Amino acid sequence: MKILVGLSGGVDSAVCAYLLKQQGHDVTCAFMRNWDALANNDVLGNPTLENDVCPQESDWMDAKSVADTLGLELLRVDFVKEYWDDVFMTFINEYKKGRTPNPDILCNKYIKFQSFFEFAKKHGFDWVATGHYAKVVHQENGSFMYKADDDNKDQSYFLCQINPEALKHTLFPLGDIDKPEVRRIASELNLTIAAKKDSTGICFIGERNFREFLKNYLPAKQGKIIDIETNKELGPHDGVLYYTIGQRKGLNIGGAGGPWFVVGKDVTTNELYVASGEDNKWLRSTRCIVRGMNWLASHDFDTLDCQAKFRYRQKDNEIKLHILDEDTVECIYPHGIKSVTPGQEAVFYKDGLVLGGGVIDEVYQDEEDLFKKIIRERMLCLK
Repeated sequence: MKILVGLSGGVDSAVCAYLLKQQGHDVTCAFMRNWDALANNDVLGNPTLENDVCPQESDWMDAKSVADTLGLELLRVDFVKEYWDDVFMTFINEYKKGRTPNPDILCNKYIKFQSFFEFAKKHGFDWVATGHYAKVVHQENGSFMYKADDDNKDQSYFLCQINPEALKHTLFPLGDIDKPEVRRIASELNLTIAAKKDSTGICFIGERNFREFLKNYLPAKQGKIIDIETNKELGPHDGVLYYTIGQRKGLNIGGAGGPWFVVGKDVTTNELYVASGEDNKWLRSTRCIVRGMNWLASHDFDTLDCQAKFRYRQKDNEIKLHILDEDTVECIYPHGIKSVTPGQEAVFYKDGLVLGGGVIDEVYQDEEDLFKKIIRERMLCLK
C-alpha cells in the first residue's frame, strides 16, 4: 500500500510513520504548512521565536530530521489559503456571533481530511495516515471509528467531522498503544523529538495569550459584568466575545465573592452574565439541539440511549439522542449537564463507537431556551 503520512514534527506522527514502515508499507511523509506567520506579522505582531526560528519552521526542521532518520521522503505541502478561508475565517466569524467554535475540529475537517486527502489521491496514494489517537476499523460494509485504547489521549472528539469517504482511506496506527509506549519507541529510535513536549493551544496562536490574539481581529469593547442573581454590576469586562460559557479564570472579580462563572453573554448589549458557585442553576441545561451532523456510523433509529461529549476532556455523559432530520438531532439529559455551549461540538458514542458529531446550536433548561431565560431574568430585574 502507498501511504502518505502527515508528519507534523511531533513525536506522535513520527512514530506513526515508523510503525507503518515497519509493517512493510510504501510510506511517504508530508509536512503541512497551514499558517503564514510572516504574512500575518503586521496584524499579529512578531511571531514567537525559538532560537530566532518561527515555531512552524522549527517543526519543519524536526519533521525533516525524523524523515531523514527513518529514511523516508518528506514533501512540503502548502495549505495556507485553504486554512485561512475554511478554518480561520470560520473561527473568527463564529466568535463574532458570540459562539465558541473549535478550530482543531475545523482543521481536521477541511485541511487534514479534505485538502490533504485530496492531495494524496491526486498523487497516487492509496491511504493517508496521521498520529491521532483514535481507531478505525475497515470492513466490507464500511469504515468505523472508535475511541483509542489510551483513554487519556483519545482524540476521536476532534475527528468527528471527517468525511466518511476520507475515513475509508485513513489509518490511525497509534489507536491501540499509549503515549508512554510512543515515547519509548521514539527514544529507542534516537529521534531528536523523542522528548519534545506536546503542542498546546491553537496552531495559529501557539503559546501566545488567546485574548490578546483575538483583539487583533475582534477589537476590545469594555462592558458590564452582571451578577444574574442580584443584577449587581461586578466590574468591567474586555469584550463579551472573548469569554465562553463556564469560564472561571480571567474575570478579575475575585474580590466580589464567588467563585464566579460565565453563564451567558449578550452580544447586542455587550453584557457578560455571571453566577456564583460551581453548582449554580444557570450553568446546567437539560436539552440541546445539534445541527450540521456528520454521521460516521449507521443512524437507522429514531431515538437511542448513548453517550455524548460536549467538549474535549469531558467525561462521557449518558443521553437520549433523538433524530429530527438528517442534519439535526436533539439531545436529552434530564439529570442536567454543565456548560453545554453554542458553537462547540457535540460528539456521540455508543460503547466506544463514534456515531458522529455536530455543532451545538440551541441549549435549553427544561423547556425554555437557557439564553433567553437569562435575558428574561435580566429584563425583569431592570423593571
